[in-house]
Amino acid sequence: MSSINRRNVKIFAAIIGGSAVVALGGMNAAFAQEHAGQDMAKSSTMTVGATSTETTPPTAPAVGEAAPSIKGPAPLPSEEVGLP
Repeated sequence: MSSINRRNVKIFAAIIGGSAVVALGGMNAAFAQEHAGQDMAKSSTMTVGATSTETTPPTAPAVGEAAPSIKGPAPLPSEEVGLP
């Protein structure tokens, strides 16, 4: 008796899940058709962007090699000097 109930529950769950997938697919198709025409440009004139030209990059970097301003360990803040 228990195996029959489990089988019925599994079949019922599969039907519910399949119905949800079909419903979501239908809603997706409806929304896609509704918004399909709104992505087009509203003006009839053509807009042209700026023209770009190719240039060769510089051979040397604009910034030199980074170097630390202090050598060795940094000094402790005044509130921590002398603490064990």
